[in-house]
Amino acid sequence: MVEPDSGPGPQLRAAVVGTGGISKEHLSFLSASPRAELVGVCDVSPVSVHHAAGLYGGAPFRSYDEMLVEAKPDVVHVLTPPPTHVALTEAALSAGAHVICEKPITLVASDLERLIESADAAGRRLVENHNYRFNPEIEQLDAMVASGALGRVADIEVRMGLPVNDPGGRFGDPNLPSPIHQLPAGVIHDFITHLTYLVGHFAPGVTWSVVDSRWNNHGGVAHVAVDDLDSMLVGEGPDGPVHARIRFSAMLLPDCFEVTVRGTEGYGQVELFSGRVSEVVQRPGGKQLSPIVNMMVGGASMFIGGPRALKRKIMQQGPYVGLVRFLDLTYAALATGAEPPVTPADMLAASRLIDRLVAGRRSHRAEEVTP
Repeated sequence: MVEPDSGPGPQLRAAVVGTGGISKEHLSFLSASPRAELVGVCDVSPVSVHHAAGLYGGAPFRSYDEMLVEAKPDVVHVLTPPPTHVALTEAALSAGAHVICEKPITLVASDLERLIESADAAGRRLVENHNYRFNPEIEQLDAMVASGALGRVADIEVRMGLPVNDPGGRFGDPNLPSPIHQLPAGVIHDFITHLTYLVGHFAPGVTWSVVDSRWNNHGGVAHVAVDDLDSMLVGEGPDGPVHARIRFSAMLLPDCFEVTVRGTEGYGQVELFSGRVSEVVQRPGGKQLSPIVNMMVGGASMFIGGPRALKRKIMQQGPYVGLVRFLDLTYAALATGAEPPVTPADMLAASRLIDRLVAGRRSHRAEEVTP
């Protein structure tokens, strides 16, 4: 990955549409970054938009069209619910702005293809937020793979556990409807982009011949249509066969977000919510001593990782720590005309895989009602 220049470079005029929970992360970056000037914040809620503008800067707008005309942003951050992304992105591109959009950028890959064509025609960049790729734990896993310590990558597992059917949470409360429930994969669709782009990140060039997904409602919460996904992928890459597994469950405690990359010589595993990193490889001493040495190294890593995780907690560096790096790299690229760190190919690969996973949900529904 090409690092940004050490200097701030030219400032880009930035605007944000949508002041929901994730906007805090984007607005915090924009208000502090030497690469950006926050010129506008837009939301239909007058209370929310004035609060955000007062806290982070930028002029408040309730009309998106007015913001595009009056604030004249170079970059628009689209942070609204997913069903609104296409129209808002098209308007920003037509106004001459680059777009950084929250995931999922579109609900089906065909819509993303059209948006990419629109961005190309306008000479603008369209970038989806793949923030977890830029977390330090994933970069450590990248280093393990690049060093050859794991051998040829043959198996990838991405596992997330979140209580999305908890009645006290933002999705599980039956008295607080969310537009997320209407997405093709229900609540899981709000997270599934992270799972697919991480698989793609560690399986570049792999063509998946098998994508078998199983969707379930294990929690029995009526308005949460699905709370569990178990999928198996089999593909062929430049160096040989690759298997992958994508798991999402509302039944796991504590909350978890694990990525495991297994190769012919060992494996690495990271946990993105806690910052835990482990590496199990062939050690000096051969097969007899490697397990013992790996246990010792793993214990030392856990011992060192505890204070590191505590420091992250104190500094309020949660799992979104990679978002700042993603945005910094993206703004550096936009300012210089370079390709952003998340490319159209990256976005399309993640979106097309989501389509295949969701198609599995539809087919299994059909099986259930077939006599």
